[in-house]
Amino acid sequence: MKLLISSNLNLFYPENLLPFDGLVEYFPSFISLASSNFFFQKLESNINWQNDVVKLFGKEITTKRKTAWYGSKSFEYTYSNKTKIAIPWNQELINLKTLLENQCQEEFNSCLLNLYHNGSEGMAWHSDDEKTILPNSTIASLSFGAERRFLFKHKNTQQKIELNLHNGSLLLMKENTQNNWWHSLPKSAKITSPRINLTFRKMID
Repeated sequence: MKLLISSNLNLFYPENLLPFDGLVEYFPSFISLASSNFFFQKLESNINWQNDVVKLFGKEITTKRKTAWYGSKSFEYTYSNKTKIAIPWNQELINLKTLLENQCQEEFNSCLLNLYHNGSEGMAWHSDDEKTILPNSTIASLSFGAERRFLFKHKNTQQKIELNLHNGSLLLMKENTQNNWWHSLPKSAKITSPRINLTFRKMID
């Protein structure tokens, strides 16, 4: 299927969503509705989804949310005291990776995927600032499926920025954003349909 990109997409002069200490750019219609729905179905079926296991307060907890970790090499990625080993790209991820690299003039060598079955599953405050990620490199977040609220919170001032992540949207977190801001995906009982999120990254090689 040929990827359809929004005709009014402006990747050269986007607006920064953050007031200071970071750079975040949002494109709500990066991929057309038809292409987004196509990719949601392919990713839901063809990704090697696994329930995530995290360690909280000394106890291991298996989350309802499912994850997957892919990359150009067998990169190790550790968070919540658990280490994942990247598996090779499949065709859908190669297609999306190529699209992002061509449109954003960025290179990515890995991707963390999350499958949220409904609004009862979310993500607490965190930053993608692990030492294995290239410092100040761009993280490109693609969303497919249900629209969800997304929040940023400054680590010192506690100021919050809120937006909705649409089906087919692209969120770019750049420069020193991870050093200064947390982000989260709040839970919501109103959301009854699933969402797939892909965060393309650049791991230290």
